[in-house]
Amino acid sequence: MLDLARLRALHAVSVHGSVGAAASALGYSPSAVSQQITKLERETRTTLLERRGRGVVLTDEARHLAATAEELFAIVERAETTLEERRGQPTGQLVVAAFASSARGLLPPALAELALLHPTLDVRLREIDPHLSSDLVARGLIDLAVTHDWDIARLPTPEGVERAVIGDDLCDLLVPDGHPLAARAVVRRADLRGLRWICQPPGTVCHDWLVRTLRAAGCEPELAHQAEENHTQIALVAAGLGVAMVPRLGRGPLPPGVRAKALDPVPSRRLYALWRAGAARRPAVTATVAALRRHWPEVAAVPGSAEG
Repeated sequence: MLDLARLRALHAVSVHGSVGAAASALGYSPSAVSQQITKLERETRTTLLERRGRGVVLTDEARHLAATAEELFAIVERAETTLEERRGQPTGQLVVAAFASSARGLLPPALAELALLHPTLDVRLREIDPHLSSDLVARGLIDLAVTHDWDIARLPTPEGVERAVIGDDLCDLLVPDGHPLAARAVVRRADLRGLRWICQPPGTVCHDWLVRTLRAAGCEPELAHQAEENHTQIALVAAGLGVAMVPRLGRGPLPPGVRAKALDPVPSRRLYALWRAGAARRPAVTATVAALRRHWPEVAAVPGSAEG
């Protein structure tokens, strides 16, 4: 009989394109993933991965097996959902993906509450960008994802995936002390022309949103510095190297030398919880979504919000 853990390793490689990326998504080491696939090759007496340059590619047999594995995972999920539903209690393992600022600002109190209230529920966190996590939910590699989209840059929900709103996260303009906009009570989007911007790298939700927002206001942005972490962007603002639009979730108190200015209109992003439709009745999913929504009001009101 084929081992599900080994099939999951192969399926992860087929989705992510490499052993290293599959290992990151599964929370294993690359050697552990390679060992699982080697055992699966012995089990099936089939070559599943072939070397190509510095990476690997799936053979035709491996692609067929990975597609079949996805169907098996859906059946297993339905069985686990039924058993958990009959018990009436959240149990088992739940893998949750969250983008960086939600993993820092929202997930810790929610997961701590779940551990206290439901000791038989084992929630595992993975920090993953929203562009990737929604597809991972649809493919069955992640049980639940915390994602977001912006007011003018909506993120589509894959087919077969359901979602619930967690809350709206407001965004402020951060400027260094002494900047011409630092004395303004409110900054309008027409005031954003000619600024040097600090932002996330291309391909991320926040980068795409910033560029679209500024262009909609008639500004062609000068993207001077790019950094994935909001805290790195804030440090660059504090050094006087530019301005940034940074959401409040997970931001914490601002350091000396940085001011948060209210924008008119106020930009906002909406946070969602995503899960597969087949897992909608699973108590672990409903309990986790409820915990996230319960903790949202306390984490949304952060110190260092906009001056006005």
